[in-house]
Amino acid sequence: MRSEVNVIVEGKEFSFSTEGREPLENDVARKWLDDQFVALECEPLRASGKLLLADKVVVIAREAGSKRFADAAWAAAFAAAASAALGKKLLQVDADTLSVTY
Repeated sequence: MRSEVNVIVEGKEFSFSTEGREPLENDVARKWLDDQFVALECEPLRASGKLLLADKVVVIAREAGSKRFADAAWAAAFAAAASAALGKKLLQVDADTLSVTY
């Protein structure tokens, strides 16, 4: 599945295409996101602690910052994982406003 992932973080825009990459299985994508959530020491957005998958994607993007998205390998892995986990071909992650649109 070819997909486009656009990320806005720290006022900068990054665009990624998964064209030419082997699509990730959903469970592999979720595992990658879980690992990044822990590695970046992310916190749930909601006071209840409930964490939706879209919340996890946007929080990882926010904590990663523009420096991580400038790393082509990490950014490509994020795009592939976010797209596969959410099951969407077109995805916009705005870490500055904490929103995800499909």
